[in-house]
Amino acid sequence: MEVATQVLSDVRGQVLPVVRPAGPSGVVRADLLPDAAVGGARAAEELRLTRTEFARAVQLGIVRAGAPAPGGAARYARAELERIRSAEGFPDALRGRVETVAGAEAAGAVLGISPGRFTRLARCGHVTPVGYRINRYRVVVWLYLAAELRGFADREPGMLRGSAPPADRELLAAKVDLRPRKWRGRHVGLLLRRTADPWERAAVLASVLPEGELREAVPDPAERIVLAALAPPPPYGHPQIPAAAAVALRLLRAEPPDEVHWYRTSLDFALTGARGQSKSTGERGPT
Repeated sequence: MEVATQVLSDVRGQVLPVVRPAGPSGVVRADLLPDAAVGGARAAEELRLTRTEFARAVQLGIVRAGAPAPGGAARYARAELERIRSAEGFPDALRGRVETVAGAEAAGAVLGISPGRFTRLARCGHVTPVGYRINRYRVVVWLYLAAELRGFADREPGMLRGSAPPADRELLAAKVDLRPRKWRGRHVGLLLRRTADPWERAAVLASVLPEGELREAVPDPAERIVLAALAPPPPYGHPQIPAAAAVALRLLRAEPPDEVHWYRTSLDFALTGARGQSKSTGERGPT
């Protein structure tokens, strides 16, 4: 392979030759540098994942994004990709970790139970969705990690047979559906794990609150502007068609009063830390 050589000085003033890969034309290709970062499409290709599988791996924290490009697009360091490629069982083990099934019929088939029984287990919170999609009839289709379903079957074989326990029967009689709430908890937890910035963490929590609750929790308009600017984008697969997006938007907002209270309390705590940082450093957010 042809190479291009650039001369750089290290911190001791020594002159070191740096060998960099070049393409057929002799021009250095930044994406071939050992320490270069690549975009999502290239990263997915190198990890032998589809676009959807790669998005799920990023969501779950299996693949960690590096510093974004100047335009804001996510970039992935080659060292990170090499870490994943060097793991035992690559790429099949990686694909197994991000494999999802959609809907009660497919999920029930993984567990060897009927769609009706699986729906009961999911509504009562025994399994947690990892994502969603909205079908042509504007109905929410929940997605589940196949590996988690198999793990549940191994841990709770008794739940797959026999009558529903009393607690489940009470929830079903009250027409409770814990799937949206369980998914929101998971979604927020994954987002919080991806940042240590106090204002970004506060923005994650604020994004789950209904508008009226957010205004009460954050009366300062300047702070609400900061939180809105730092709010995470909708999850991968969130529909673009307005009618379907309206259905999906309801999944992103806390609804039961006790859930809303939990997020408000968490937001209050996060804002206390964020405001303290701003006062001490002046780096981000209103003071």
